[in-house]
Amino acid sequence: MKPIKVGLLGIGTVGSGVWTVLGRNREEISRRAGREIQIAMVADKDTERAKRITGGDVRVTADAYEVVRDPEIDIVIELIGGYTIAKDLVLAAIANGKNVVTANKALLATHGNEIFAAAQAKKVMVAFEAAVAGGIPIIKALREGLTANRIEWIAGIINGTSNFILSEMRDKGLDFGVVLKQAQELGYAESDPTFDIEGVDAGHKLTIMSAIAFGIPMQFERCYTEGISKLTRDDIRYAEQLGYRIKLLGITRRVPEGIELRVHPTLIPTRRLIANVEGVMNAVLVKGDAVGATMYYGAGAGSEPTASAVIADLVDITRLHTADPDHRVPHLAFQPDRIADTRVLPMEEVVTSYYLRMRVEDRPGVLADITRILADLSISIDAMVQKEPSEGEHQVDIIMLTHETREKQVNAAIVKIEALAVVAGKVTRIRLEELGKA
Repeated sequence: MKPIKVGLLGIGTVGSGVWTVLGRNREEISRRAGREIQIAMVADKDTERAKRITGGDVRVTADAYEVVRDPEIDIVIELIGGYTIAKDLVLAAIANGKNVVTANKALLATHGNEIFAAAQAKKVMVAFEAAVAGGIPIIKALREGLTANRIEWIAGIINGTSNFILSEMRDKGLDFGVVLKQAQELGYAESDPTFDIEGVDAGHKLTIMSAIAFGIPMQFERCYTEGISKLTRDDIRYAEQLGYRIKLLGITRRVPEGIELRVHPTLIPTRRLIANVEGVMNAVLVKGDAVGATMYYGAGAGSEPTASAVIADLVDITRLHTADPDHRVPHLAFQPDRIADTRVLPMEEVVTSYYLRMRVEDRPGVLADITRILADLSISIDAMVQKEPSEGEHQVDIIMLTHETREKQVNAAIVKIEALAVVAGKVTRIRLEELGKA
């Protein structure tokens, strides 16, 4: 049977991994796909580097549009990244009748609705397993493996950089800035780490998973994102003493009022498996009504782990290349005409538990003033710790864990507590999730 011809856009870290793994496992992959998969053309601005990697075995060009317009190319792999040229190239590939594989979570989270509609109209596929959690096959699990389930919630550690930073802060008692510098020196963090440490990257990935889990459009603009840059080693230590670990979690949950879609630092009980995911590893918990809680763990980035997901998509498309387009697995798991316009909740409507830390004057009546404010706003305290003042100090830390309450109520309480003359500075608020029995 005639080989499937692939055009590769970008042969950087992931692209070179795709080239290597596809070459190394060529026979195994072709046995699974039912025909040979060949990279026939590579586009990269650094053509000399591309030629060195490929050994001159394929056509190399600096113009990516040559690839998406070439009539011989069956599948285009987009590994350029970003929102602009990548979008234009993907839409051009679709317009030319090409199937597309992409690892570009930012592109899909912001323009996925348009891209999938274009693919549906042209009866081609857009596959994106590598866009979320690197080598972990979480997209296939959500789209196919858990089809029988009504998904209740997803909670994921889906950014390795932030997880590495929090792991190092906890293990070594270091400040955020020190560990961030280490992460940059080790190549885990970019010179501009904003997307990683402020939750944007995790927000892109969570948006994609939420759309598949609940059959809603991509809507990254409604995803609440809060990063880890303001976390202190004191809070990480206090959380540990209370039996919790702090992780940057992406959480999406179905509730009666709509869908929660949020990324933020979160206290998780240390007995949960996901609380013990360390370093640059990723993990995703999915709770289905029939299957219960399932967990997916592995390398969330890197050349060959991500290449593994890209090639899995290539094999899927190859198997379905001649299949009836109306009987393929839909891009977002649900049939396109059954995508629901379910409301995404603003953060102030979310109900969860909270860790509150405040620095106060060490004198009688302070605790009573604070608990009165909480009681007036119907916020119930689950646990409380008051630290002993250091010698010569007249201020102490009070840490409170609340029962579930609405974010709007907590916001109001924090404003009133910070207005008390006996409270120094700002109240630290970190959300807390028990995550069921997972």
